[in-house]
Amino acid sequence: MFILFFMMVFNLIGLLVVRKHYLVTLIMLEFLFITLFNLFYFFLNFYFFELNFGLIYLILGVVESSLGLSLLVYLVRKVNLPYVNSFNLC
Repeated sequence: MFILFFMMVFNLIGLLVVRKHYLVTLIMLEFLFITLFNLFYFFLNFYFFELNFGLIYLILGVVESSLGLSLLVYLVRKVNLPYVNSFNLC
């Protein structure tokens, strides 16, 4: 259980330190999602809740990853911006 907390902290640190490329940012977000899903699953299993909530969380994670990858493909093909620093939101 403690290893999942360490994984979450290291994922957050890695997300804050390595922010230059979209693909690396998406990979760190997916590792964070997997860690949070494991914590959520252990919580539901420990307190004998229904595991349908875990399935809903997993579906939301899949939607998040597909949206991130589609944004990455759009930015690389149309705008030619593979780096986060060159992307301007304003």
